[in-house]
Amino acid sequence: MSTALRRGLFLVLLLIAWEAGFRIFDWGWKFPSVTQTFQAFYDGFVHGQLLEATFQSLKRLLLAFAISILVGTVLGFLFARYRLIDDTIGFLVVALQTIPSIAWLPFAIIWFGMNDFSVIFITTLGATWTMAMASRTGIKNIPSIYIKAAQTMGTGDGMRMFYQIMVPAAFPHMITGVRVAWAFAWRALVAGELIAKGVGLGQLLQDGRNLADTALMLCIVIIIAVLGTVSDHFCFKRLEDKLLLRYGLISSKK
Repeated sequence: MSTALRRGLFLVLLLIAWEAGFRIFDWGWKFPSVTQTFQAFYDGFVHGQLLEATFQSLKRLLLAFAISILVGTVLGFLFARYRLIDDTIGFLVVALQTIPSIAWLPFAIIWFGMNDFSVIFITTLGATWTMAMASRTGIKNIPSIYIKAAQTMGTGDGMRMFYQIMVPAAFPHMITGVRVAWAFAWRALVAGELIAKGVGLGQLLQDGRNLADTALMLCIVIIIAVLGTVSDHFCFKRLEDKLLLRYGLISSKK
């Protein structure tokens, strides 16, 4: 039995158990049934509510994620190459990594107001520190022979060394950081949208709570889970497998 078939059967059984549990235990308003959730999906997409919220959230997410990848990679390079920066700013980043990004939302609202910029700011923070530490680890684990060979061939220690040698050599570690940063960015985004104003999945989730519409709330949760899973499996996971295969860290035989 293939993996896709096993997963398909599991989802069918899960839906059956879900609907049976709703009817047997009479969850009522506490948790929606399968049919109520499908109806909420239909109504949300027909009226464009879910599509608009998903589009706006993805727009904020992708912008913040791109910034975090760029900033995190540069920080990781600096931490790996310069001991002073690693012992000072690097030490601070380790401490900042333990702070939930939502904790910075009150500051962001005071600094920027309850708008998209505040949400993008905390979403960027949610992914940057993870990406910085993953880049640092990847660059520190580059075999020294690569650096020496590049220096011998006249690459030098500047930007050419960074983008021609270090970043490609650190890719196997960095792609793992990218996957984790993507998940952290989603968490920060939804948390920020729950509070800040504007159209988005987090704000729609908040609207569902205010209306006690559990079916709508569950729709948002499912959309986030599906988008996260699909993007990870079809984008980041495939990219990781190709990189690991190219670097000889996994076998091509399955």
